[in-house]
Amino acid sequence: MRPVYLTLAGVFFVLAVLGALLPVLPTTPFLLLTSACLVRSSPRLNEKLRRSPLFGPLLVDWERHRGVRLHVKVTAIALIALVVGYSLLFRELSVPLEVLLCALAAIGAYVVLRLPTVRGE
Repeated sequence: MRPVYLTLAGVFFVLAVLGALLPVLPTTPFLLLTSACLVRSSPRLNEKLRRSPLFGPLLVDWERHRGVRLHVKVTAIALIALVVGYSLLFRELSVPLEVLLCALAAIGAYVVLRLPTVRGE
């Protein structure tokens, strides 16, 4: 099963990286799945992931507090607004695509806002 978990960890990690870059794709769920697969296949790689400057704090906050920091939420919402705003203003999209983009952005923002917020520490 180790190769299966390592493969899944790789796929989930790529999706987490894409989620960090694309506002319509979530980062945290894919990052948590990556970590869960790595715990079962390569604890050493999981520790490396937990120490990474980009993803480590998110993982540690989720593991300890089951939430994310306020600045993570603010950044996520700001990126969603910027990318959607740019797409609506400077791209010629059909009305159905604009509606779809806004719906996906609203779902993404809702998910981000529903995550528990880690305070202090």
